[in-house]
Amino acid sequence: MFTGIVEHMGVVVEIQQLDSSATGGDGWSMKIGDAEPVLVDCRLGDSISINGTCLTVTDFGTEWFKVGLAPETLRRTNLGDLKVGSKVNLERALAANVRFGGHFVQGHVDTTGEIISITPEVNSLWIKISPSDSKYLRYIIPKGYICLDGTSLTVCEVNDAENWFNIMLVAYTQSHVIMPLKRVGDKVNIEVDMLGKYVEKIVEPMLLGETNGVGGYLDKLVTSYLEKTISKKNYESNVIKKEES
Repeated sequence: MFTGIVEHMGVVVEIQQLDSSATGGDGWSMKIGDAEPVLVDCRLGDSISINGTCLTVTDFGTEWFKVGLAPETLRRTNLGDLKVGSKVNLERALAANVRFGGHFVQGHVDTTGEIISITPEVNSLWIKISPSDSKYLRYIIPKGYICLDGTSLTVCEVNDAENWFNIMLVAYTQSHVIMPLKRVGDKVNIEVDMLGKYVEKIVEPMLLGETNGVGGYLDKLVTSYLEKTISKKNYESNVIKKEES
């Protein structure tokens, strides 16, 4: 679990598409350098968010660490587009003794989005993004949370018909995350607020009249509650009528 408050910007120093070393697991691996601030308490197996993607540390030194990238990760995120020299947002997993400054971020990227415009306003930046998979736009609401490349941000506008939303970056954020380094056409990792997905999974079966699973269970609870409430009201109504007579 993360907060979306980027701790540091590291840099990609090595990419291996077939890493046969003991820490590579015969798969795609990536080494991140200039990462000392997020490694002061690091242990093997720890989770570190790279551009909003929760990844497991397989090896590390004082200023670098290494992670493996699964095929699903490469399909869902923009990490496969990175090159040696690319800067990345880094955040350690949330500790229980720190102030919670962003929002609940799982590090499970839902989809990517394409930057379709970048517009300055005074010292801030408007950034408009079109999700690659339009179905995720229904979880994005004005003034709601969104995580872009691991950065917790507030949604400003949403246009369902044209499949885009926008955010505004203040000056401080611009100097501490990788977003201002991107250009129109570049991809960003998107993780929508998990609350909307959970609510949909629970409520949708009830609205569709399905009786199996969680939706069916909740439907029974609601029905039972309504029956008891109606029964109680009928009882109280009868008592009042008797007292009046």
